[in-house]
Amino acid sequence: MRVLFAGTPEFAALALRAVLAAGYEVPLVLTQPDRPAGRGLKPQASAVKQVALAHGLALAQPRSLRLDGKYPDDAAQARSAMQQAAADVAVVAAYGLLLPPWVLALPRLGCLNIHASLLPRWRGAAPIQRALEAGDAESGITIMQMDAGLDTGPMLLRQALPITAHDTAASLHDRLAQLGAQLVLQALQQAEAGRLQPQPQPEVGVSYAHKIDKAEALIDWRHEAAQIARRVRAFDPAPGASTLLGGATLKVWGAHALPTAPTGPQAAAPGTVLAADASGVQVQTGAGVLVLTELQRAGGKRLAAAPFLAGHALAVGTVLGGAGGAG
Repeated sequence: MRVLFAGTPEFAALALRAVLAAGYEVPLVLTQPDRPAGRGLKPQASAVKQVALAHGLALAQPRSLRLDGKYPDDAAQARSAMQQAAADVAVVAAYGLLLPPWVLALPRLGCLNIHASLLPRWRGAAPIQRALEAGDAESGITIMQMDAGLDTGPMLLRQALPITAHDTAASLHDRLAQLGAQLVLQALQQAEAGRLQPQPQPEVGVSYAHKIDKAEALIDWRHEAAQIARRVRAFDPAPGASTLLGGATLKVWGAHALPTAPTGPQAAAPGTVLAADASGVQVQTGAGVLVLTELQRAGGKRLAAAPFLAGHALAVGTVLGGAGGAG
């Protein structure tokens, strides 16, 4: 069976490696154009492009697939390449470009999407981060038959994965990527045998995982401690939760809420440092106390609380953030 593959980041690259290792023929790979990255902002190939080049696969990097859009020549060239590839099925994983109807209709068995949530919960761009931010007990992978909607197609395979109390977006991403690679192979096997049974998504329980805005990563100390802790985990490794210390950015990579919140009126304003020692920096929030356990100053390294405080004293009474507790 000939498998066209469309994807961009490491999440997708893992699935491409699995498809190739299973012996499927991949006549064409679609991935996003090279993007500036690193200190020198030099164009950098996507993780999927690197796998494709390593295996000598045909590659297309259109800026758009819309024939009536801003880059019609890119779309026309991609269509020609896909038609020549004559794929039986397409596997799509975190590609990053909208697939118009002509793409969805091209492969004989359609387009199978590896989505990192238990649909219909967390349709959209950032399902891993939003699941962590919301405090979900589980995430998972859904293999979906793509249609013209935003993650609205029928479900083909679905498997849950528990979210642990220590999961960050990075660790959950890695576990979901492994599961996605396993499930898509099952889907391809069943597609080849004609045994896939599409199930419509339930109408109840739909939620949308909107793209992460960098502004969201700025900690608002007026929020409750548990909510801030979830955001710290959800925004690791990107964009990284942050606050302000003396006008400079302070990244917060590790944090947890104290198990018991004090009762009665607060003695300190949100953002106030209550204690700072090797076990962490205790900060008053709008409800409860947050303990910061891993921090990073601008231009510095990520450090646990003890080595961070050894080089950067943080006095009790210091107020983190800007006016009103934000930042």
